[in-house]
Amino acid sequence: MNNTKRQEIFRRLSAANPTPQTELEYTTPFQLLIAVILSAQATDKSVNIATRRFFPDHGTPEGILALGEETLGEHVRTINLWKTKTKNVLATCRQLIERHGGEVPADRASLEALPGVGRKTANVVLNTAFRQVAMAVDTHIFRVSNRTGLAPGKNVVEVEAKLLKFVPRQYLMDAHHWLILHGRYVCVARTPKCPECGIVDLCDYRSKTRPA
Repeated sequence: MNNTKRQEIFRRLSAANPTPQTELEYTTPFQLLIAVILSAQATDKSVNIATRRFFPDHGTPEGILALGEETLGEHVRTINLWKTKTKNVLATCRQLIERHGGEVPADRASLEALPGVGRKTANVVLNTAFRQVAMAVDTHIFRVSNRTGLAPGKNVVEVEAKLLKFVPRQYLMDAHHWLILHGRYVCVARTPKCPECGIVDLCDYRSKTRPA
């Protein structure tokens, strides 16, 4: 795929959705961090249902620690891997209080040092909460990048590097959101909705879905 096509792809995605947002519900960087930790191998919808139970009254590191493992576990037990995530969330809360004054750090190294926080989670927080250029490559973005030819790669790190290199500079800040939403609702895994796709003529995918 050439740069002219990439430019037009993001021009159209931007025109269709000028201010893309995460579908996770949060009001502070801390709540976003916790929601993203919980969202690994889970849907945003399931995470939102769970966090609505405790964010309003316990949406701080101190508040979640006050809940304790048993109560927090009850709130998030509908989420995949909830036991491990409960322990990671509590450990992260403790570390934020002990090392960062209860605030979420705005640098990658400090974020990735938190329990349950990997590169993807750090990228989401850096981009969404702190408006830094970062590309959180999940399964949706990995699929879209490879299927369309936008930034093909064998693994998420390779795709991330290519996206940061190839996405036109003026679209880099919001590219993560456009791509994840496109993969979630249009360029879906099993049967991509090519007839509904606004960039179908720019896509390199050869086995495009035909209209019914």
